[in-house]
Amino acid sequence: MAQQTIQLDQEKLSCSICLDLLKDPVTIPCGHSYCMSCIKTYWDEKETHSCPQCRKTYTVRPVLVKNSIFAELVEDVKKAGPAASSDHAYAGPEDVACDFCSGRKLKASKSCLVCMASYCEQHLQPHYNVAPLKKHKLVKATSKLQENICPRHDEVMKIFCRTDQQCICYLCLMDEHKDHVTVSAAAERAEKQKDLAGNRQNIQQRIQDREKDMRVLHEEVKAINLSADKTVKESEELVKDLINLIEKKSSEVKQKIRSKQKTEQNRVKELQEKLEQEIRELRRRDTELEQLSLTEDHLHFLKSYSSLSHLSASTNVPTISVQPQQYFKDMMLEASHLRNKLQAALSEEPTNTCQKMTQVDLKEPVTRHEFLEYACQITLDPKTANPYLSLSMSNRKAMLTQVEHLVSSHPKRFLPWWQVMSSDGLTGCCYWEVKWSGKVLIAVAYNDISRTGSRIKCGFGNNEKSWALECGTGNYVFRHNSISTLISGPQSSRIGVYLDHRAGTLSFYSVTKTMNLLHRVQTRFTQPLYPGFWLGAFVGATVELCKLK
Repeated sequence: MAQQTIQLDQEKLSCSICLDLLKDPVTIPCGHSYCMSCIKTYWDEKETHSCPQCRKTYTVRPVLVKNSIFAELVEDVKKAGPAASSDHAYAGPEDVACDFCSGRKLKASKSCLVCMASYCEQHLQPHYNVAPLKKHKLVKATSKLQENICPRHDEVMKIFCRTDQQCICYLCLMDEHKDHVTVSAAAERAEKQKDLAGNRQNIQQRIQDREKDMRVLHEEVKAINLSADKTVKESEELVKDLINLIEKKSSEVKQKIRSKQKTEQNRVKELQEKLEQEIRELRRRDTELEQLSLTEDHLHFLKSYSSLSHLSASTNVPTISVQPQQYFKDMMLEASHLRNKLQAALSEEPTNTCQKMTQVDLKEPVTRHEFLEYACQITLDPKTANPYLSLSMSNRKAMLTQVEHLVSSHPKRFLPWWQVMSSDGLTGCCYWEVKWSGKVLIAVAYNDISRTGSRIKCGFGNNEKSWALECGTGNYVFRHNSISTLISGPQSSRIGVYLDHRAGTLSFYSVTKTMNLLHRVQTRFTQPLYPGFWLGAFVGATVELCKLK
């Protein structure tokens, strides 16, 4: 009874505006009480001052004074216990309400699967204290109790019909489910619980696999970003070199033009000086002849005329035709030729331009010692290995077996082709060597090559995403995009592979006492390359990545 009184007091001591216990309670002239902040806010938003409950209007806004008695009562209610101390004990729109509370209902804490009702802590006490009620099944408060009631017979459904895969009540069992296979709902739950545990285990395993895949993809993105940054930096350096070459060539052309200009100027100046000297000489002779023509002494005239009439040889002056462009025609042709070559180079894809630029500067190693300077450590990725391939503990050797191994499902695994690929992609300059036996393909491929499907889609050398050298038939065969090229060369159980990703070259060597080039690819690589292998035809065929010092 005390609890009910407290509950009633709590309802009476609630503000009708915020529906919470009164805070700083005030009573207005009509007798209704509110939180001081609530009634102030209410009146601030209204043009008139009226009571929210009885609607009585006041001409002058009443002065609000704290109601000390209500304030003390509110404090007493708060101290009475959790059920009366705060509004979170009341059921909200999203809560399950107690079925036995009258008036404003409290939150239910438990639901009884026998009584098919929900109880707050106060009304739940008999289930803890009364012997028959102690045997009832209590669960967390739920609003779905009605789903446990048979819609036809209004009885609790405690039986599961395995024939129809549905819950039924005991009346259903006696009627339309009479000859069906049935068990108790608890027994079916126990059986399903075992399946649930297995399903959870499978889900958790898939989560772990996908998280691993996410980490791998994260590393791949990281590698792509690093490779892109490195390539951008290298391309900027190449462009700078190209600009320097252009500036150097421009300077050379300018220097040649200026040199030609000076030579022609000196030639013309020398000719000008000769002509000026000849003109002075002719003017002097003309003056002497003029004076001689005026003399009256016949003897002097005759003696002098013979010497003055003799002229020196005239300066040989070439035919002058002022055409400035002719002087530097060869220079213009050279500059135009250079421009045309540069335009042709720049009109190509950037990667092709860089490749042609690097082909001049970057030379492939010749001796094995030079190749070993680019040696890289490669390991095989077990997640990519076909189930018929057995990998060594170090993941550096693979063998084709007759027995299919039990392996986990993985999107990177090659099925059904007997292939395996490396863990890491390669860029830059790299060199590795492979020992082989049986019949194998030594290949490189992009990481997005198909892992399942036809041989064209995922077989090394049969598509545009992979390049492969076939070993083991007496001759070598190079394969790319389903095109095969027969190659002759010294047989060796050790093959060296040299990759210059930036220059777009991929070379295969037969390694004996010397390095014997078998085949070289010149192309444009758009992604990191992953070494890969196909082992076939003979059980026991092997490939092994050599340790290079």
